[in-house]
Amino acid sequence: MTPDLSVNIAQPLAEMARLHPENAAIIFPEQQRTITFAELASWSSRLAAGFVQAGIGRGVRAALLVPPSPELFAITFALFKCAAIPVFIDPGIGAKNMKGCLAEAAPAAFIGIPKAHLARRLLGWGKATLKTLITVNGSSFWGGTTLDEIGKGTADFAMAATVATDTAAILFTSGSTGPPKGVIYSHGNFAAQIAALKAVYDIKPGEVDLPTFPLFALFAPALGMTAVIPQMDFTRPGMVDPAMIIRTAQTYQATTMFGSPALLNRVGRYGEEKEITLPCMKRVISAGAPVPSHVLERFSAMLPPEARIFTPYGATEALPVCSIDHLEITGGTAAETCRGKGICVGRPVDGVSLAVIKISDQPIGSWSSDLLQPVGEIGEIVVQGPQATAGYFNRPDADRLAKIAAVDGGFWHRMGDLGYLDAQGRVWFCGRKSHRVSTPQGTLYTIPVEGVFNSHPEVFRTALVGIGAPGRQRPVICVELEQGVSRSWQEQIRKELLEIGAEYPHTAGIKDVLFHKAFPVDIRHNAKIFREKLAVWAAGRVK
Repeated sequence: MTPDLSVNIAQPLAEMARLHPENAAIIFPEQQRTITFAELASWSSRLAAGFVQAGIGRGVRAALLVPPSPELFAITFALFKCAAIPVFIDPGIGAKNMKGCLAEAAPAAFIGIPKAHLARRLLGWGKATLKTLITVNGSSFWGGTTLDEIGKGTADFAMAATVATDTAAILFTSGSTGPPKGVIYSHGNFAAQIAALKAVYDIKPGEVDLPTFPLFALFAPALGMTAVIPQMDFTRPGMVDPAMIIRTAQTYQATTMFGSPALLNRVGRYGEEKEITLPCMKRVISAGAPVPSHVLERFSAMLPPEARIFTPYGATEALPVCSIDHLEITGGTAAETCRGKGICVGRPVDGVSLAVIKISDQPIGSWSSDLLQPVGEIGEIVVQGPQATAGYFNRPDADRLAKIAAVDGGFWHRMGDLGYLDAQGRVWFCGRKSHRVSTPQGTLYTIPVEGVFNSHPEVFRTALVGIGAPGRQRPVICVELEQGVSRSWQEQIRKELLEIGAEYPHTAGIKDVLFHKAFPVDIRHNAKIFREKLAVWAAGRVK
């Protein structure tokens, strides 16, 4: 996509409102409320006009703390239309991280529900930079004005002219492997993501989407789909009511569903128990963490034979990068995962260039073919493409570590992940770079090690951690058992795990097995393990 190409990520909504004005854009079953594409386009235009009048126009950063709701959709598209910059921060990162993120993003506007404004006042969020305050679904008691007042303007609003390189939003990472960072998204990045999702998953306008992650819900109107927003706590997908998710999917004949591995696991178990099917579902997309093959097998039993479960690989900084479906996993790559080969995440999607380079914790100033690893050798995964974001907001040091200047004037993004390419051009994920364990005998990588131990039928998941200084670390495998497995079986399971580990060169040297009741995880995914916390816990228990 050329930098000077005119593109605004709100344009697809305007196009759907023109072509299919009466089609449902979003449905909120809990509120018994349906908003058509025409209504959403009109509402967001009125808000855009009001935002500009309130001083929230081109280039103005606006912190957006609104839960999944009709207002969230309308506000987001309104900010895109007036070329303002919404700042998305997941409340799940905690109050301390939230304050740091807001200080770093330095927003001039704060748009939030009363609860968010209360936290802003009590905790001093954004005191140095905030000028405009807007309350959603509340009064002006919290200062500034209300969204209702903002929305009283005209719907005859001319969308701001933006180009591919103009900043569209700032999305903060989860902070699961370090402090959260604000990723700068351009209108071109979003447009490339939408084009890739359409092409890779053959998504057609008029389909029905059941998104269980808020930011992915915002893609649905841009893709021309109807988004049905389920009743759930979006910060805790692993605790979702599976009956409600299934009932919503069946009632609205959802053709697409996005869910974290933890949600798929919970819903799939319920579906298996109740022998439930989802006959209208064409595709399920799961991301945020690796999806175990048994979760894929269980959930796929609910779907029609032609349906597919896709597990795209990517990150906040670049998505999607690769994709693979459940048939390729359960039909072959899962067995290799159990043998310690890593997790196959498929082939790079069209338009993305992917390479594997030698592992380094230092900045790499410029690209060179000398960086490349041979096929089959583990290294850092780097990518180049239109959906790769160019940098972080106010984080020059993070930019130096994450970007490599390309010979064509562009850049390669370092994913922070380790993996390798096989002879078929597929990518095998081997874990986060920061999680590798460096022992006197060599380096161990989390996913290849854990794949071996996860093969035990009584194991829910494992985590490799290292105790001690790099180069002299002691490897420890932490184990979370399946629900219902008695603690009295732990010693027998420990013995069996060590026997399984002894079969492979890279796991034979692991002698410490610790059982943990429930791993600390990123609550947004319930599958992304906080290994740093586990390492501290393990250090206090290994003799």
